[in-house]
Formats: sequence, C-alpha cells, structure tokens
Amino acid sequence: METVERVCEFLKNAGTYYLATVEGDQPRVRPFGTAHIFEGKLYIQTGKIKPCSKQLAANPKAEICAFKDGKWLRLAGELVNDDRVEAKKSMLDDYSGLRNSYDENDNNTQVLYFKNATASFCSFTSDPEVLTF
Repeated sequence: METVERVCEFLKNAGTYYLATVEGDQPRVRPFGTAHIFEGKLYIQTGKIKPCSKQLAANPKAEICAFKDGKWLRLAGELVNDDRVEAKKSMLDDYSGLRNSYDENDNNTQVLYFKNATASFCSFTSDPEVLTF
C-alpha cells in the first residue's frame, strides 16, 4: 500500500482527526473528518468562509493528529488549495453528507491537498515509522 493510501485509510478509520494551523503566532486546532485521495494526492475539505481557510491562505503549513486503537498518526506538511470543480466534486461524492452544506459549484467549498508531507505512525510500544510524500 502506498504511503498516501495508508495515511488516508488511517484518517478514515480514526473518523475524527485534529487539524492544527497558525493564526499569527497562535496555534489553532479543530476537529476534521474528511480524508480523500484524488489524482494520487491526499485531500481534506473545508469552507472558504471559515477561519481555517484564511489561516491556511496566510500560512499553508499544517499538521494533523489522529488516534485509533493505541496508535496515532502525525501528518505535517503544506496544504495547497485546488479550486477545480473536479477535485471538489470527487470529495463531495465521497462524503455525500457534506452536500447538505456544500456544492462543488458554490463559492465556499474548498479542497486542499498535502505536499511536502511527513507522516509519523506512532505508538507507546514501538518506534515511530516516518514516511514522506
């Protein structure tokens, strides 16, 4: 299994993960739940009207932490906006429940993919496994 697929599977299995961004010199953390592969890249989704979107526009560096069954994943990298309708549609087709609030043709839906990413799979009982993509 490729690194991107393994990271996406872990995030989906965890259900909820926490995304950290920076606002000025203040870290901001919030729960997220979208993880999707499109064109071989790992994507997440938010709304352009949310503070998270504005924080990522000012500083694209972000980190995710997810925990499941005694193991956790830390994923650090840069999030790149992809404004293509095809990318948004692919995400919303995978997470159809979001269609109550989002549409690929609205001016709010935002999908972002990770680049220059480092994934660390960790547990209390073994050394971290560090992978990049």
